[in-house]
Amino acid sequence: MGNKEVIGDGERGFAKGRWCPTKLVVFCNGVTALVASLRPWGKGAGGGTCHPPVLPKRSVPSSASSSGPASTMQPSRWIAAWLLLLQACPPGRSQQAASPRTDIRDCSVDPPYLPPTATNTTARLAALRDAMRAHSVHAYIVPSTDAHMSEYIAERDSRLGWLTGFTGSAGTVVVTLDRAALWTDSRYWTQAERQLDCNWELQRTTWIKSIGQWILEWVPAGGNVSLDPFLFSIDTWNSYSQALQGSGRALVPIETNLVDQVWGDQRPPPASSEIYSLPAEFTGSSWQEKVSGIRQQMEEHTRSPTALLLSGLEEIAWLFNLRGDDIPYNPVFYSYTLLTSTNISLFVDEGRLTAEARQSLRAGCPGPLCVELHNYSQARAHLQRYAQGNVTVWLGTEYTTYGLYGVIPQEKLLEDSYSPVMLAKAVKNSKEQELLRAAHVRDAVAVIQYLLWLEQTVPQGQVDEFLGARHIDALRWAQQHSRGPSFESISASGLNAALAHYSPSNTTRRKLSVDEMYLTDTGGQYLDGTTDITRTVHWGTPTPLQKEAYTRVLMGNIDLSRLVFPPNTAGRNVEAFARRALWDVGLNYGHGTGHGIGNFLSVHEWPVGFQSNNVPLAAGMFTSIEPGYYRDGEFGIRIEDIALVVEAQTKHPTGEEPFLTFEVVSLVPYDRNLIDVSLLSQEQIKYLNAYYETIRARVGPELQRQQLEEEYRWLQRNTEPFPLASTAAAAAATLGTLAIGSLLSVLLAGLQA
Repeated sequence: MGNKEVIGDGERGFAKGRWCPTKLVVFCNGVTALVASLRPWGKGAGGGTCHPPVLPKRSVPSSASSSGPASTMQPSRWIAAWLLLLQACPPGRSQQAASPRTDIRDCSVDPPYLPPTATNTTARLAALRDAMRAHSVHAYIVPSTDAHMSEYIAERDSRLGWLTGFTGSAGTVVVTLDRAALWTDSRYWTQAERQLDCNWELQRTTWIKSIGQWILEWVPAGGNVSLDPFLFSIDTWNSYSQALQGSGRALVPIETNLVDQVWGDQRPPPASSEIYSLPAEFTGSSWQEKVSGIRQQMEEHTRSPTALLLSGLEEIAWLFNLRGDDIPYNPVFYSYTLLTSTNISLFVDEGRLTAEARQSLRAGCPGPLCVELHNYSQARAHLQRYAQGNVTVWLGTEYTTYGLYGVIPQEKLLEDSYSPVMLAKAVKNSKEQELLRAAHVRDAVAVIQYLLWLEQTVPQGQVDEFLGARHIDALRWAQQHSRGPSFESISASGLNAALAHYSPSNTTRRKLSVDEMYLTDTGGQYLDGTTDITRTVHWGTPTPLQKEAYTRVLMGNIDLSRLVFPPNTAGRNVEAFARRALWDVGLNYGHGTGHGIGNFLSVHEWPVGFQSNNVPLAAGMFTSIEPGYYRDGEFGIRIEDIALVVEAQTKHPTGEEPFLTFEVVSLVPYDRNLIDVSLLSQEQIKYLNAYYETIRARVGPELQRQQLEEEYRWLQRNTEPFPLASTAAAAAATLGTLAIGSLLSVLLAGLQA
């Protein structure tokens, strides 16, 4: 699912306060492309003359004089330095510094011009301001997350959405007594313009520093800035505190959520669906084995924590092999866990547990593998009592709110970014790997059915985006072990595909046409795994730009997928390979390149991926690989596959920890109509042909088993091998491969230096 991991956007990212020099993106008219392709000095992409960075003159040994002036840094050094800077900058950050764009709204006229999709929020804001005055609050901050730092949230927790009408998944709102503003990232600027009325200022950034500056401008000294401490991560709370420090404005937590108070009876009720045990055949190991493994880590830790606090809904569901339906598209349930060496406390709505789930949790009672059930609302009070003893509480700061964190004395805390459960969940064992592979085979069947259906029906002019999204969802539901989509299907034609997070509705649907590109980003939830795949197609004659851009996106997908890299390599250090082919011609994309994925859990599973705050890649991790290109107002391209990190079979094994590579488990061919084979290297064509052989071998039998003969013939046609390049082209491809290898070695050497 593309574009949902813009680094620095959302609570988890912009709290880090990372700085990215804007000039790095535009240095010498496209140095990013020059660095990526290792092209010689000369004309930059924009026509300017590029020069290597110049160092202060110093004496050098005579042996070095032949390689250039003493005042010029050697290429290997400056390339490594620039690559380090490029990797330090979140992909696409330059979009956050983009020049102001024209707002779809026109709030300067009376009455103001608003799109029909905008929400009238005047009454809601008036009611919230009344509540603020009653609590002596001068500014109130509302995030887009819930009490568990969930990326996707239930409608009941969509406070920002209800207050503003904005339905994007990332944003922050600040309301003062006379102003209101929304901060969101570049994925959602156009959507926000369509959904906000003129009560709201749209701030095209997500930096907490920017939010703090706005507060300082519009809240007078002596004013109180308040928020719900159970909706903000520890890092985010600290960032706001630092932004206001010494300003005369106080950051005051209010545990009574003011939006909930104003929302009143209109707020959706709490979830009431069952919480159930995942059948043993769909789990990697028993929950007792998982708990024992975590306890062993606690015992072996140098600080010997006495307890582990879990707040992330995915990690609790995974640990106990339980699933629920509290959040759309995510089979999780609201809960907390406090795990000690002798006790397991699960805070949950006990009445919703099935008899089988209750029996599983209580099978070890009494004893250390007995799960004690407590009411969900008792978690904070229970933790506060526990923290009064001689204890050390281990927690992951990324998923723990300040509301819980604040009840534990600082000297009794053991903090890591991610809990040991989150890290264990990220590395799938052999059974979990096979389960996910099997889910992707059946998922490929549904996607192939969909692509064939589109080929047959779009020329008739009877398909629109909304109908397409519903159809792919129905095809997935028909597959064995299906539990529905893993996120709201993205079905975008033409200019709508340039909106990275566009999802159609009854009011925004467009007809699919043979004259436009179409992007389908969809996924499924199955008992044996979660899927996410994006394909972009064109049923007519694509323009030269569309075809080149698509091919270069595909080249980036292939280059990263076939990469061999050392163990313990961070994803951010190899992410540039997905962009290299685009950079070569001055193109880029403004979202992250990949994210982890769960076993019948979240479609976005942290902490795996290619972002600055992800953990190093390790065998057993699954990640998406999804480069793209978006031309505003015209078209969008994304190619997304799920890949498993595996040990690489290298020519010269070292006998030490093996090198790693990726095994792509998404099994749907790419659109041949959009591939310019002349741009592909010999190695890329070989990889593509081998991938198509794998698709035939794995998906073909499943299509025949399901008696889908027409789809089977479609698969055979669309996985025909591509012809290999000529001898001259092969030689050029070899040089390109050597250049890629040099790029990786220089990058890694620079990181190790």
